[in-house]
Amino acid sequence: MGDNEMTQLGEALGLLDRLVAFDTTSRNSNLDLIRDVEAWLAAHGIASRVTLDAEGRKANLYAMVGPRVAGGVALSAHVDCVPVEGQEWKADPFRLRREAGRLIGRGTSDMKGFAACAIAMMPEFAAMDLQRPVHLWLTHDEETNAAGAWRLVTELEPDPLPGCCIVGEPTGMAPVVGHKGYASWDVTVTGLSGHSSRATETANALHAAAEGAAFLARRARLFAKLGRRAEGFEPPFTTVHVGTFRAGSILNIVPDRAEMTFEVRSVPGDDAEAVLAEFRTFMETEAMPPLRAVHPDAELRIAPRSVLPPLDLAEDAPLTLLVQRLTGRNAAGRVSYGTEAGVYQRAGIPTIVCGPGHIAQAHQPEEWVADSEIDSCLGFLGRLAGTLAG
Repeated sequence: MGDNEMTQLGEALGLLDRLVAFDTTSRNSNLDLIRDVEAWLAAHGIASRVTLDAEGRKANLYAMVGPRVAGGVALSAHVDCVPVEGQEWKADPFRLRREAGRLIGRGTSDMKGFAACAIAMMPEFAAMDLQRPVHLWLTHDEETNAAGAWRLVTELEPDPLPGCCIVGEPTGMAPVVGHKGYASWDVTVTGLSGHSSRATETANALHAAAEGAAFLARRARLFAKLGRRAEGFEPPFTTVHVGTFRAGSILNIVPDRAEMTFEVRSVPGDDAEAVLAEFRTFMETEAMPPLRAVHPDAELRIAPRSVLPPLDLAEDAPLTLLVQRLTGRNAAGRVSYGTEAGVYQRAGIPTIVCGPGHIAQAHQPEEWVADSEIDSCLGFLGRLAGTLAG
């Protein structure tokens, strides 16, 4: 390993240490981390733009080096992470530890490892005679509702748009060209309470919500039996899942409120919104009328939690072939979890997923990424820069 590579690795590890130290669990603000990165870039002569959400608590960061022309590559990473409560950590999860070739800490794999690599390489990119630019995107709230990515794509103009994007989610530095879409909703049913001995004078919200849950379970079985197949995914069909259900207090009181959440993980070609429309139609025509016959004010409320479109990049797309060449991988995989890549593809930017770490370590206690993968990621980004300078 040359001196320059050693310097890049040391810089990336130092940045990873800094990033992990910020508790950016999605319920928290990420502003301190974003401002720290902004200052680090400024110290290396790189201007960046920070944009705040409506509440001023969450921020995206955008930077670009090289010529201000359309094209080039965006390197995208979310900087929020999942909670650590209820997990068994051997030490402070927000303090980076290095043990036996592993870099341990919350977010190391998902996905502050890639963020550290991308940030560390920005001064290297800036020093090169690039013919096309490199963009850096850091976003908030991927782990909850992808609000940062959805907002980012509306804020890119008037800057030139990149020609493609690499989302550095943990794939073991293997190219991923497809993932399922993810959509989830909160459902609330309200009715009219009363003593169960006079049930005909009440509107049982639990009954209506349970009918809805049963409808979704039937829809899940239908996808499994007859739904579209998309090879490369496990399972290779769209799944529907009711995850939480809350209603009732004691047996002899009819519940006047029921709440549940459900999700749809759709293969490319299926539409989660179509499942939602079918569910809404069923509830309005079958489950809610008995409640409203007794209590006209009975309500059905459905609120979106998160929407991530599927990713479907062709295996022979130029971006696929480029990333395969730069990583030395001949295959192009597909995964069942969602990423921000689908948001960028829907905005018209060809996008692929490729980053250090493995999804098996993401969200887990003692989350880790191998330091060898950080080194591999830096090498990949260096070779990518060479293509932009050619």
